Amino acid sequence: MEERISAFITYLHNVKNTSQNTEQSYRRDLHKLSVFLSAQGIWRAEDITAVSLNAYVRYLEENHFKAATISRNIASIRTFFHYLLREGIVSADVSEHLKPPRVEKHMPDVLTMEEVERLLSQPGERNVKEIRDKAMLELLYATGIRVSELISLKVTDVNMQMSYIICHDRNKDRAVPFGSKAREALSAYFFKARGAMVEDPAEQTLFVNYSGAPMSRQGFWKLIKHYAKLAGIEREITPHTLRHSFAAHLLANGADLRSVQEMLGHADISTTQIYTGLDQNRIREAYANYHPRG
Repeated sequence: MEERISAFITYLHNVKNTSQNTEQSYRRDLHKLSVFLSAQGIWRAEDITAVSLNAYVRYLEENHFKAATISRNIASIRTFFHYLLREGIVSADVSEHLKPPRVEKHMPDVLTMEEVERLLSQPGERNVKEIRDKAMLELLYATGIRVSELISLKVTDVNMQMSYIICHDRNKDRAVPFGSKAREALSAYFFKARGAMVEDPAEQTLFVNYSGAPMSRQGFWKLIKHYAKLAGIEREITPHTLRHSFAAHLLANGADLRSVQEMLGHADISTTQIYTGLDQNRIREAYANYHPRG
């Protein structure tokens, strides 16, 4: 089973040009299925039946997995079986009748402008770490990029003169502009902090830790929680909260949906449309040219 999964991931990578995050998600979902089926004595993909797949879905439901998680797992299984059928490994698609649970769409949690200001004002210039943290938070809110994209940025992806960054996707690259506040924070990081943190002159990753190695997702997660606590923001906050806030604040202040879709890198505009339903009065404190810190 695991060999079939690995071959499927290779197919996605080479033929479908999927992103690394997508491939990791498929691998994680299908490995979980493989472990379950192995415990049932099913070791080969060819031996999987509709009954065993339905049993797996019931297992997920009985163990209180969220509806969105179950739906994603079912989508992964279906895509896997489409591949198995295409390759002639199975003669029938036993996943076709799997029914995902109904997923209620929840409005994304966004910060108020006052909360954003408090959060971004926490790191100062008392040491190189604070200078780096300031640049990371400002850039994340200024561009709305994913945290995976933030920590993957190279020095060469930043155009300080024209104030934009390049995010690399497997399908296409996209240029995302940033405002004056982010530019100031990045400039301070380049001139006052990064050189003191990077030990290897050949290191091209933009944001690094104290050891000079690329900043990790976990490291940035801890960072943002630390500053949220200092800012007195009591509710749960994640790196994605700033991405949500970026989109909601832009749309509330008049930016068009298509432009925000392009900046976020959403393939489907319906994904971006969810931000139009947020409380407009709560986030209309934006200023400058659409972006509050522009």
